[in-house]
Amino acid sequence: MAPLIPRMHLFEIDDQPCLFRDRFPSYLRSLVQEGLYHAWTTSLPIIQPQGSPASLVARTLQQVLGRRNVSRYTYIDFCAGAGGPTPVIEKALNASLAKQQKETESGGGGGGAPDSHSDPKSSHSYANVASTSSSSGKQSPSSNGDKDSDNSTAPVNFVMTDLHPHPKAWAASANKSQNLTYEPESVDASNAPAALIDRYRQPDKNQPGGRIFRLFNLAFHHFDDPLARAILKNTVETSDAIGIFEMQDRSLSSIVTCALFGLFIPLVAPVLYWWAPWRLFWVYIIPIVPFVLVFDGLISSLRTRTPEEIEVLLRTCGADTTDWEIKSGRECFMWPTGYLSWTMCIKKHKGDE
Repeated sequence: MAPLIPRMHLFEIDDQPCLFRDRFPSYLRSLVQEGLYHAWTTSLPIIQPQGSPASLVARTLQQVLGRRNVSRYTYIDFCAGAGGPTPVIEKALNASLAKQQKETESGGGGGGAPDSHSDPKSSHSYANVASTSSSSGKQSPSSNGDKDSDNSTAPVNFVMTDLHPHPKAWAASANKSQNLTYEPESVDASNAPAALIDRYRQPDKNQPGGRIFRLFNLAFHHFDDPLARAILKNTVETSDAIGIFEMQDRSLSSIVTCALFGLFIPLVAPVLYWWAPWRLFWVYIIPIVPFVLVFDGLISSLRTRTPEEIEVLLRTCGADTTDWEIKSGRECFMWPTGYLSWTMCIKKHKGDE
């Protein structure tokens, strides 16, 4: 069902450096970004029974891609910012895979995510769009057959990149995990360097890490339609999948969640920032941080696309999308109104489960 609210590409305060750089100092900007990080990674009892949104992303990747295929990808975050949820997603996903491997070796069966998909929507055609006619590319068949299951829980690698890189912040995160790395140079998601893709992709796409999965966490709604199409076109031409994860959508529940977030921040700020009184100043005395987070959250809701709208952009991006399928869903990350909305565009390969 289409949302009642049309998509509006309005401006966000934290997304307008040309207008607000002088009036919105980098220090305050970093506090807002840190607030978003806590929103991704915080897990509160009772109202977040399934864990943090970042852990839900890891679980969704495992469920939708399947136990065998999830390890066939290297995950490149093209809008990592100062790090965002990617280190937490990497840790959660690899911990789950390690647990599965341990249970398999002990003969206890496969715990964690099931082999089958968790009822995501797989779309055939959300809109009347121009059909593509070129034939699909030749894929490498699996040389291991059933032996691929031996690698079904191999650790997966994550790479952090951004148009405006933060190598110092990324290095601190990468030092804590051998499965997390970063690109220190600027990377344009609409024109990803071929050397970057080739560096992380393996010749046999059925082997662990052989495919490229592009990750966009709370980021894709920032792009207008021409830029979003360019990113999707570059994805189809150079990669094997894209995952778009948003903590909001164009629904009444999302607007309510954004409003509640303004009340939530003052409640948790003493726990998170007890050691930094100056940070509390910008929460309680001059509440710039709560205001920007709530305002930008509401605008983000109006900017967020539905899976149907993303598919229209994909099918009209100018690349051959014959072998690409769309899956989407919503997961509750904060009871009763907070939902993680996700859309994945995945290229089908021989040897997939």
